[in-house]
Amino acid sequence: MTEQMIAPAVAPRPAERRLRMSYEQFLAWSDEDTHAEWVNGEVIVFMPPVDRHQTIVGFLHIVISLFANLLNLGTLRVAPFEMRHLPGYASREPDLLFVAREHLHRLTPERLDGPADLVVEVVSPSSAKRDRQEKRDEYERAAVREYWAIDPRPGYQQALCYTLGPDGCYAAILPDAEGRYHSVVLPGFWFREAWLFATPHPDPLMTLIREFSPEVTQALRDALASEKEA
Repeated sequence: MTEQMIAPAVAPRPAERRLRMSYEQFLAWSDEDTHAEWVNGEVIVFMPPVDRHQTIVGFLHIVISLFANLLNLGTLRVAPFEMRHLPGYASREPDLLFVAREHLHRLTPERLDGPADLVVEVVSPSSAKRDRQEKRDEYERAAVREYWAIDPRPGYQQALCYTLGPDGCYAAILPDAEGRYHSVVLPGFWFREAWLFATPHPDPLMTLIREFSPEVTQALRDALASEKEA
């Protein structure tokens, strides 16, 4: 009787690892390829994200970038890019961060030195509490004007969006009667949860042309025409 081969158990891939060090040590230790955040004397090193996470980030990156560039609203950065929003306490690398035109002076060649105007985090199973609660409180304290936590996990699939009120506290951005979440930081921009959780995702360029105001559509057409003439 042949002995049955039993495959060794494979340990699940750790989602992150943590190291104790000062912020100065963190800067000396990390490089431009390191995806890590420094919080209160501890470095959180993240493992590469899964495809679902990257697909949502990629979709929002294209749509928001096109919208913001066409209307000259500001600039968008995708992780890994450091946001030093609470000096001495926390330095994060949000999935997406938007800096409004009037705050572009906060951008340096190495990092964003101050809070972004909009931060987007896509939740993963290991980051749910951090993204939905801890970062929300932290970004509120740092005066990040708008925060979106996009949660694609089965059984959740929701967008939690907040805008900073006059009292310095976050208030929820609720969807309108047509299910659209309207940004305060990006005037005229909105999105539907269905775009983010669809399989496959809608085409970002066609979404911009089809869904947004005539002014944006015309600006996009003018840009495309200029590219063809060049």
